[in-house]
Amino acid sequence: MSQPPPPCSDPDHAGFDFWVGEWNLSWPAEQMGGPPGERESGINRVERVLDGCVVEENFSTRGGSFKGHSVSVYDGSAGIWRQTWVDSSAGYIVLTGRFEDGRMILSTEPRDRDGHVVLNRMVFRDIQPGSLKWDWQGSRDAGRTWTDLWNIDYRRIAG
Repeated sequence: MSQPPPPCSDPDHAGFDFWVGEWNLSWPAEQMGGPPGERESGINRVERVLDGCVVEENFSTRGGSFKGHSVSVYDGSAGIWRQTWVDSSAGYIVLTGRFEDGRMILSTEPRDRDGHVVLNRMVFRDIQPGSLKWDWQGSRDAGRTWTDLWNIDYRRIAG
């Protein structure tokens, strides 16, 4: 008698496998309120936990002045990824999305901020075995146009 496959072992649950690992990060300092022309840096550790069903992220700027944590799961019944992010500035963000055309895109629900409906998304792109680009973007026109708010270069830590 054959045993059923382990939970979360089908290919759809592998959508974030490119992100699993330890990463050195860098971004323009001015995107986080620093001086123009300089770069900030951080680290990110991403791993599969809970029998491989959850992708867990632990982010920190160098020096630890900002830290964040996310958990992501594939919702097979809806055919989408769901991510919850929390951070050391009391930030809480819920995103959903999917991997398409070589990019993982997760978006927030539209919300009213300062009299404007704002939509945010993260885009994982230019994905290579040892590197990728990550963009946090905002839209005030229901997603017709996007503005880059934070761009991170990921470099895998060998090991």
